[in-house]
Amino acid sequence: MNEALYDITIIGGGPVGLFGAFYAGLRGMKTKIIDSLPQLGGQLTALYPEKYIYDMPGFPEVLAKDLAEQMIRQAMRFKPTVCLEERAEHLTRRDDYWIITTNKGVEHATRTVVICAGAGAFTPRKLNAEGVEAFEGKGVYYGVRDKAQFEGKRLLIVGGGDSAVDWALHLYPIAREVVLIHRRDEFRAHEQSVAQLRQSPVRILTPYELRRVEGNGRLERAVIFHNKTQEEVELPVDAVILNLGFVASLGPIKTWGLELEGNAIKVDHLMRTNLPGVYAAGDVCTYEGKLKLIATGVGEVCVAVNHAKHTIDPSAKMFPGHSSDMTLPALE
Repeated sequence: MNEALYDITIIGGGPVGLFGAFYAGLRGMKTKIIDSLPQLGGQLTALYPEKYIYDMPGFPEVLAKDLAEQMIRQAMRFKPTVCLEERAEHLTRRDDYWIITTNKGVEHATRTVVICAGAGAFTPRKLNAEGVEAFEGKGVYYGVRDKAQFEGKRLLIVGGGDSAVDWALHLYPIAREVVLIHRRDEFRAHEQSVAQLRQSPVRILTPYELRRVEGNGRLERAVIFHNKTQEEVELPVDAVILNLGFVASLGPIKTWGLELEGNAIKVDHLMRTNLPGVYAAGDVCTYEGKLKLIATGVGEVCVAVNHAKHTIDPSAKMFPGHSSDMTLPALE
């Protein structure tokens, strides 16, 4: 076992977990972050680093990777312990503290736990179309890590949600051509984004689906079909981006005895779960009126951390005061 007993352990190193680590440091708590990914930042760095975020206070627009970089820098101000590439698999009570056991067999001892696991373990929803698997990572992609790789390319984007529409808007200025297909006539993306899309040079084809991709050693064309008439259209392409959403699962967290509602953890107004000293914040939790936004998640994790502090030290105030009245260690 890792013998050190921590005041608080945050499961998840995404934006909500990162701000939770900062705030726990602000409260003078010995803090640890555990994340299954090889880097901090959660979905901001793992799924859409090149996408802009527009709904974070203080940032009219900010690339996801840049927001993650600043939140990581903020979180590290109080030097929390960070354990990457470790998946929390078991949570067991021992005396008056918790033991988190990871997939590496490491036991982490902690007085309180804040689960900030986002949507849980997520994998792209795969498309079962001819040739897709063979070209995956070699012309067919389920996400965009570096948009520069699509410069000057003929792109086909498949999907009708925010990711598909956003990537069409972000990539058409640098791509040779962008075609967006969706199996329905109506898009699920935000109305403002759809309005921008319809005014852009992106070629929109609905209701079309991808039938197959072909090429000799490299991706050369995609065959799409009208799902009402079955008419096929062949498109010359250099790359296909499949934005079909993600399949999320809480994974081992489901076995911890937490009260769940669907794929989310139920919490009260103090972000408490049904387990003593265990809290949840961000997309992983649910309550009446819940909004799944980074902006609301960082507020939730402040509530969780403040209550965790008061739980382990009843003499501590629930509200520590304003940071502008405090002296903090210098940023590195």
